[in-house]
Amino acid sequence: MTTPVVKIHELVDAMDDIKVVVGEEHLDREITVSDLSRPALELTGYFSFYPQNRIQLLGKTELSFTERMTSDERYIIMKRMCQADTPAFLVSRNQEPPQELIKAAEEKGIPVLLSKRSTTRLSSNVTNFLEERLAERISQHGVLVDIYGMGVLIIGDSGIGKSETALELIQRGHRLVADDRVELYMMDERRIIGEPPEILRHLIEIRGIGVIDVVNLFGVGSIRSKKTVDLVINLEHWDKNRQYDRLGHNLDNMRFFNVDIPKLSIPVKVGRNLSIIIEIATMNIRAKEMGYDATQTFETNLNNLIQQNTLDNQQNN
Repeated sequence: MTTPVVKIHELVDAMDDIKVVVGEEHLDREITVSDLSRPALELTGYFSFYPQNRIQLLGKTELSFTERMTSDERYIIMKRMCQADTPAFLVSRNQEPPQELIKAAEEKGIPVLLSKRSTTRLSSNVTNFLEERLAERISQHGVLVDIYGMGVLIIGDSGIGKSETALELIQRGHRLVADDRVELYMMDERRIIGEPPEILRHLIEIRGIGVIDVVNLFGVGSIRSKKTVDLVINLEHWDKNRQYDRLGHNLDNMRFFNVDIPKLSIPVKVGRNLSIIIEIATMNIRAKEMGYDATQTFETNLNNLIQQNTLDNQQNN
């Protein structure tokens, strides 16, 4: 599990409306928390609980308050706000940053950024970007495919046929998210997102052929950059001595972080078309989520048949 950091230049590159006012040479400063700070009490001189390791967002309210100060007062406050671990200052609505802020930030090597967006919208966009990039990640061996809108994570022993199965699913019109390694992170309390490592993006490895570029072979419609993981398919070698469930009661869970994802184990042997089986399994899980359970229907029909046979036997006797 890794806890990444985001550098200021990554934020600037990702947000096309953010411009650098000063501090171009300091864009390698690191952001370690996704929360932003809108300094209010700090502008009055109260710094006891100053969240100095956050990006400091200055909107119309904050800047209008500083206009009531003298230049010396502004400079004193801005210098106190420029701490060693303060990533950057961000000003909204294309407002002109105070010269005292620019001077204090330059002295400490802290970038000052400017955006045309409203303060609320800017705060939301930057927070969402940072939450995604700063989320704890785990690397899972497997293949992630978008099948009928559901993110299906295919796992299993090396060489069991995960990539080959994914390739056939792509040929059937489904979309590849990641092959071999899937980077997983927690979006919220219920959703796990999967995406490929940058080095493996759009690529899939087939033993005997090598690495192929899915986009070049099948087009941009054959891939997705990320997907919520809705189902885990575990491919396992067929064991003739094992009794496999034939009614659909073998649905387990696999936990990532604190989220349980439904898991279905599928035995692999010669003659089984795994891509079609996984496709049907996905459709069946989706149907269950919509309230239709074929297993329950079968059991209801079986119970009705038993009751009817019992009644017929009683009447005949």
